[in-house]
Amino acid sequence: MLSDVAELFGENAVAPAADRRLTRRLVDVWARSARGQFPSWDALQEADLGEDWDWAFVVDLEKSIGFPYFIFVGERLARLSDIYLSGEDDWTLTVLDKATADVYAAVAGEAPHFRDDTLVLCDGRRLLFRAVTAPLAADGSTISHVIGVASGRLASEIEPGLNLVTS
Repeated sequence: MLSDVAELFGENAVAPAADRRLTRRLVDVWARSARGQFPSWDALQEADLGEDWDWAFVVDLEKSIGFPYFIFVGERLARLSDIYLSGEDDWTLTVLDKATADVYAAVAGEAPHFRDDTLVLCDGRRLLFRAVTAPLAADGSTISHVIGVASGRLASEIEPGLNLVTS
């Protein structure tokens, strides 16, 4: 693993503590920009997402052949491209790959698509992961791009406070 999640994003958080509902904020901005049709990338660029832009990405669907073609990747989200996940057969998946995995689910559903997941990093640590992808259309009707955000935190190693008692 080239980068360490804790080193890049703090001891317990991938996104800052105030960003626990990063996904909800993106969907709110997406819905306000929609006005009865799919919002465009141009319209969303005018939205004030503040530091949330650090965790966002936008994929151009026409140019995405086999792999997502990014036209925007937030600075901090880009660092997830070298944090690998554990896998039985494929050790080449990164946290960024997981964030973009649902691009076509948002297209098929013609609506925001949420993902809550627990990812196992290549060093065995667990990352509690949350992402959302949402369709965009340059003309308001034909989906041409997908915007998304991702956040998460490292799962603590503390045992639960309650234990099952058996008789």
